[in-house]
Amino acid sequence: MPGVDFYLVSVLYLRMRVIAGSAKGHRLKVPKGTITRPATDLVRGAIFSILENITEDWTQVLDLFSGSGALGIEALSRGAGWVDFVEREPRCCAIIKQNLEKTGFAAQAHVYCCSVAKALSFLDKEYSIILMDPPYSDSSIGNLVAQLATSKLVGANSILVVTHSPHLSLDSTYAPLKLIKEHRHGDSCIAVYEKGDQL
Repeated sequence: MPGVDFYLVSVLYLRMRVIAGSAKGHRLKVPKGTITRPATDLVRGAIFSILENITEDWTQVLDLFSGSGALGIEALSRGAGWVDFVEREPRCCAIIKQNLEKTGFAAQAHVYCCSVAKALSFLDKEYSIILMDPPYSDSSIGNLVAQLATSKLVGANSILVVTHSPHLSLDSTYAPLKLIKEHRHGDSCIAVYEKGDQL
């Protein structure tokens, strides 16, 4: 039922906080009345547990489909040097900026208020970590991952993390990216990719 799903999403948003690091415990403001699916504490915790075990490079982070900015802010709290946020909804962009100010990370981030497809057309630097938490109803995510895989944003040591519905299958390879880890947490799947020559 759409009404029930919307209620659950609202509850999840209201409980969102930074999990660990220098901003641990900070409540994050969230957009009300949007149909965006937030990454739960469990999923965010799992993502960063995986990242902390496979990479030490947190210099440049890209947060695609940012929503409230929770994933990118979590990265900053855990020591990321810089995060670029990409979110197309203006209300969400404003909230990301407010959350960055509240957590003290505004000087270490930039918010691009545009679609991910547009951002991929003008962003021109390599990222050490790329986070994608797209709407689970979007069946074209695989196409975006394929586009991202061959872009200049992915370097030799880049790690890509994609959250998706268990009902949507992602490929094990988006040349030159290869799937190295996949975990399911409830109704969320976490897929982790890196360059094939790193395997």
